[in-house]
Amino acid sequence: QANASSGAGIHDDCKLRFVELKSKRMHRFITYRLENQKEVIVDQTGEREATYEDFTKTLPENDCRFAVFDFDFTTPEDVPKSRIFYIFWSPDTAKVRSKMTYASTNEKFKRTLDGIQIEMQATDPSEISLDVIKERAH
Repeated sequence: QANASSGAGIHDDCKLRFVELKSKRMHRFITYRLENQKEVIVDQTGEREATYEDFTKTLPENDCRFAVFDFDFTTPEDVPKSRIFYIFWSPDTAKVRSKMTYASTNEKFKRTLDGIQIEMQATDPSEISLDVIKERAH
């Protein structure tokens, strides 16, 4: 039984989907949510063709999420590259209990996803705008 101080459990599916994104490149993004404040589960996955805008639209205005986004870009030298972003979405408008449970689960959950290259935390959309992502990727 998980409690607020130890964070929530993590469903096996979370890691499986992440491996699909990282190794098999089957998804563009994955969002994860806490089910009943007790277990992290896969919330949504985005097809490879999905855009960054498609991804940001899945982040709820009044609740937290963990998310990974596989960002493709081209370097100034014309080399195609990709970075896997981990985003801890915790909007100011989310309920305090939700923010606390997500925060206490964040480190543990992040450690289960082997292959994250860039970590970010955001409380509003401007903190994870496409410009910010592009800047962090390089």
